[in-house]
Amino acid sequence: MFTNTVQPNIVSLFSSTSSEPLSLFSQQTDESLAADSFIHFLNDASSLPPPSPPAVLCSMPALDDRDEPNIGYGLHQTVLHIQSPTLRMTFIRSPPITDPGDRDLGLKHKWLHLQVRNVGREWSFDIGIVDKSGRRGVVRCSTFQKEPKLAMSPVPNAQPVLHLPLSFPQPSSRPLTAWSTITLNLPSLIPHFSTLAGMNQLDDGEGGRHDINRPVTLSAINTPVPSGTYSHLSYIKIYATCRLRRIWLSDLLPDSQVPWEFELYGT
Repeated sequence: MFTNTVQPNIVSLFSSTSSEPLSLFSQQTDESLAADSFIHFLNDASSLPPPSPPAVLCSMPALDDRDEPNIGYGLHQTVLHIQSPTLRMTFIRSPPITDPGDRDLGLKHKWLHLQVRNVGREWSFDIGIVDKSGRRGVVRCSTFQKEPKLAMSPVPNAQPVLHLPLSFPQPSSRPLTAWSTITLNLPSLIPHFSTLAGMNQLDDGEGGRHDINRPVTLSAINTPVPSGTYSHLSYIKIYATCRLRRIWLSDLLPDSQVPWEFELYGT
């Protein structure tokens, strides 16, 4: 998708306030859960406009442990609300899966950034990474995973899945905002595939109730895993349930100055 283009230091894949925010994404919802599986743009502070019936927004969790009203922690901006109890069936993905000609993002930046809001439900996202030898793997970060696991599949051409735990700030920490910026150093993820494969720390099905983990057999241990030098990001997939403001990649360190519109401003 971007392999043969000049890539600037910062590339924005998604911005909820742009004119066509999902132009680089496909989206999917669970048609069997019309009231609780949907993707909808709304104002974060007011949660308006509401989604079309029969869809019903989930309630926002209290931000602190004193159950104070969750006022002043939202954004007076349009954001993307992704909601469903079935994670694997409700997501957005770039490149779009509907376009067979654009199966690989080809973005070579070292840092991935996501601005998301915790809405009190379990949440997950996938990224596809490729090493210099063309070996591919998936990094899955989720709030329901307890420890790092490597999921391998005996299915031909299936990619190994490195499943990492993810957590939002606890109410007891008294966060200043309901939003978080998640930053991943993509090259640093490569060694974890071979490390966990060598330790036989394969996924034993934990998290299987969401049915987005790969099946595991011992015969899959010899499946090639990414190793060596990082090459590029092949895709990104954001599952329910969360609110999403921006996704971007950069070659800059996390504490480097970014354009002002990338910052988070509370109400």
